[in-house]
Amino acid sequence: MSNQHEEQELTQEELAARKEEMKAFYDDSLPYLESQSKYEKFLTEIEEARFRRATIQIQWANIMAAQQEQDTSDREDEPEEKKEEKETAEQTSPTAERKLKRS
Repeated sequence: MSNQHEEQELTQEELAARKEEMKAFYDDSLPYLESQSKYEKFLTEIEEARFRRATIQIQWANIMAAQQEQDTSDREDEPEEKKEEKETAEQTSPTAERKLKRS
């Protein structure tokens, strides 16, 4: 209550001086606030990039898990003859050791 009483007793000159002090304080603080704003924006950009990367990794993992599940269910649905053919094909695939031709 005493603060309001003091404000009422200020003259026009004192009030103008107070406003000028406040304006000077805010003007002096602007460079610091601008730096802080820039810093906070960079932090936000970094956090958003991390979030996007994590989201993409989760989506990729879900896609791969679904693909593996589909491959597993496809193999279970195949007749035994085709399973054996695939196993034989995998064993004789190009990754197996090959012999060079002699000329």
